[in-house]
Amino acid sequence: MKTPVQAFFDPATWTISYVVYDQAGGHAAIIDPVLDYDPKSGRTRTSSAQQLVDFIREQQLTVDWILETHAHADHLSAAAWLKQQLGGKTAIGDRIGKVQASFSRIFNLEPGFACDGRQFDHLFAADEAFNIGNLTARALYVPGHTPADMAYHIGDAVFVGDTLFMPDVGSARCDFPGGDAAALYHSVQRLLSLPDDTRLFMCHDYPPEGRTAQWESTVGEQRARNIHLNERVGEHEFIAMRQQRDAGLAMPVLILPSVQINIRAGEMPPKDTNGVAYLKIPLNLL
Repeated sequence: MKTPVQAFFDPATWTISYVVYDQAGGHAAIIDPVLDYDPKSGRTRTSSAQQLVDFIREQQLTVDWILETHAHADHLSAAAWLKQQLGGKTAIGDRIGKVQASFSRIFNLEPGFACDGRQFDHLFAADEAFNIGNLTARALYVPGHTPADMAYHIGDAVFVGDTLFMPDVGSARCDFPGGDAAALYHSVQRLLSLPDDTRLFMCHDYPPEGRTAQWESTVGEQRARNIHLNERVGEHEFIAMRQQRDAGLAMPVLILPSVQINIRAGEMPPKDTNGVAYLKIPLNLL
């Protein structure tokens, strides 16, 4: 039987958040939720996250987990707000400390900021098994985009984070601190070794002109048609392509606010003496 999955597409950031659950009235996990952010004003809103809340309440679900595939650079996480609304444990991969350490230096964060992942309720080890009600799940370590990425294999579905995109878009960039194209290649090979009918759910879609946004494919489709990582592409060919492509990419629009929030499990930075929280913009650094 197919694992029940409800997708929520955010057109402002091209991000797809998910609610995966065992049954109506049962247990659920939220994956990669979006906090709306206006870079012109610095204001946040919870309109996108409220859609997840409404669905969960309509289905009478109990939230066990709020799962992050990685510390995103393209949207702010709504994990902290959703935890207040619905409960559940925030979780990410146990290598998040490496990402926190890199960006703590870049943003010169407060001396008390811990680079050991303690901001999250749970840190998944590679291949760690867990449950969502009656669903069995496993956290798959898939580094490359960052050194801490996780995919979540839940029932017949895998939530791949920033590893693969839809077949006509390809693969994730690997030029952030700790990124590694060779590591991404091997991570994707692990995903593509799953049965052909395994459903793969993307974290983003950047559709070519003429196509509407999509976010679900299969292992078989990716192996046959992914423009960067199909079964005919070797490791050295992929690494060369990925490095050349990454060299020409601009920084994501929301990388500076996003990372500062997301390495804190969606919490805002400590307030200043005037009671206002601030984000930092490093000049001439990235």
